[in-house]
Amino acid sequence: MAFSSGNSSGPMAEINVTPLVDVMLVLLIIFIITAPLMSHKVKIELPEANLVQSEDDKKAPPVPPITVSVKEDGSLYWNDEPISKEILESRLSSTAQLQPQPKLNLRGDRTTKMRTINEVTKIAQGQGMLDIGYVATKEKGQ
Repeated sequence: MAFSSGNSSGPMAEINVTPLVDVMLVLLIIFIITAPLMSHKVKIELPEANLVQSEDDKKAPPVPPITVSVKEDGSLYWNDEPISKEILESRLSSTAQLQPQPKLNLRGDRTTKMRTINEVTKIAQGQGMLDIGYVATKEKGQ
């Protein structure tokens, strides 16, 4: 609490900030000391990643993806070549056996029913395809 110096008529209106600075420094030191102690209470041994490529990975060229297109009427295309569902099943079955397995990109027209896309996806999964992606284009103006 501040008192007047005697030559003025009222109490002194200035705030003494020294105690405030002292308290803030003590709090800062407490937080600096306790913050590292509060994290990582449970010690876990994380696995290390093996980023070294094997000789087989270096020699093998990347496998190009396979594109299956579906039109509104249900017609199927294997890399822009028209095929039937039976031929699609046999090609997917033989492709699923390849090592490394190529990716399957599934494209559909804007007006293709999701039921048709779902059927083709189930056929691909049934034949053993593991990596199935859906191709879409971004609308203009977005």
